[in-house]
Amino acid sequence: MRDETVSRNYAQTLFELALRNEAVEEYGAGLDTVATLLDGDPKFRTFLETPRIDDGDRKALVRKVFGPALPALVVNFVLVTIDKRRQRLLRTISSQYQALLDEHLGREHVEVTLARSADEATQKILTEGLSAALGKKAIPHIRVKPEIIGGLIVRTNDSIFDGSVRRRLEGMRRRLLSAELPSGVLGDT
Repeated sequence: MRDETVSRNYAQTLFELALRNEAVEEYGAGLDTVATLLDGDPKFRTFLETPRIDDGDRKALVRKVFGPALPALVVNFVLVTIDKRRQRLLRTISSQYQALLDEHLGREHVEVTLARSADEATQKILTEGLSAALGKKAIPHIRVKPEIIGGLIVRTNDSIFDGSVRRRLEGMRRRLLSAELPSGVLGDT
């Protein structure tokens, strides 16, 4: 099986357990904590993913580090990934779980590009407008690109809405360059 398929299956399994225990957000936060530590601490990632290290040592460290902080089923889930030699997929599993959680909670991540940074009031208006347009709770991820001059570009899943001033100016330029001028306008006599 491909890693993506395996990761999705593991995420689905944990998500179903979380649904039964009415703890989908808690499990998601716990799994995200593990993934964040793996991303942020190369020594921990190496320790957890290196095959030469004894599984017992790995499991003892996982219990010690995560046992008091995370739900017991999330810790057990991490231990199972070690048993099955899938611990290197924990970051991908976390990502897949977050996608399932977003779908379950009716959330959608939206990439928004602006010409300049937005204050909190503008971000709130943007979030509300996007949520209304999508019919889901929008979670905007704002990027600033001054080269779009003004307006905004919204990207969600496979759809892009380009309302930038730059695109509008380029469209006007193309129309002007392709327009046929009536004779005599440029002094043709």
